Amino acid sequence: MTAARDLQRRARATLRALPTMARIAFAEALAYRAEVVVWTLATTMPLVMLALWLAVAEEAPVGRWGQRELITYFLCAFMVRQLTGSWSCWQINAEVRDGTLAMRLLRPVHPMVAYAIEQLVAAPVRGMLAIPVAAVALAWVDAPPLARDPVVWLLWAISMLGAWLISLLANFAIGCTALFVESSVKIMDIWLALFFVLSGYTIPVELFPRAVRAIGDWLPFRYQLGLPIELMTGIHDRAAALSLLGRQWLMVALLAAVVTIVWRRGIGRFAAYGG
Repeated sequence: MTAARDLQRRARATLRALPTMARIAFAEALAYRAEVVVWTLATTMPLVMLALWLAVAEEAPVGRWGQRELITYFLCAFMVRQLTGSWSCWQINAEVRDGTLAMRLLRPVHPMVAYAIEQLVAAPVRGMLAIPVAAVALAWVDAPPLARDPVVWLLWAISMLGAWLISLLANFAIGCTALFVESSVKIMDIWLALFFVLSGYTIPVELFPRAVRAIGDWLPFRYQLGLPIELMTGIHDRAAALSLLGRQWLMVALLAAVVTIVWRRGIGRFAAYGG
């Protein structure tokens, strides 16, 4: 009973603190708008890949991918990347190394909730920069191949939340390995390398060989970026979209379990590292 009451007290404290934490994080995001611009510019790889793929498709389409399809795909990729990105791994790694994580542990709100709020409120700021650019560019495309089914767009909204959670939880899980090893950044570099290849960030997943696609279907990377793009571009019908959405949220649940285990086992070692 005591544990249950303590959990309820923590939950109430967290709910009361959320609006204030969101306002502070949003103000910080606006205050550091130059940093936001840098982050936005640092994630323009889809636009670079668009230029490369347009050159490839100049003579003839690549399968069903003509220039119109490629422009739409990579502009959607640019928007999804801006709205679902996370940098918590680097933040957690730095705070473990310099000991400032201790300040978060003293607060009544769980550190992971605080990190999540900081990431969440930065998304609209980045969206304000990126979405108008991509939307204007899309307006110049002749009949862009976008989904027309409102149910698919509803599923897309759910997939965006799932994609953001996968990105966030992966950052949490890898960032928390800094509690065990000297630095988690190298592990994050490996994750990002796999993400760039398998998520649809640089190559549409549909263009992979069948065997690679089959493997990618059971890894989180496609659901971190590729699935929302595929839903935006109307590749899947309702049944296929629901099936893929189920796999995406399975990835979310698995990553949440991993974060819980790594955090609980690692936080006891924090005193050995904090400065």
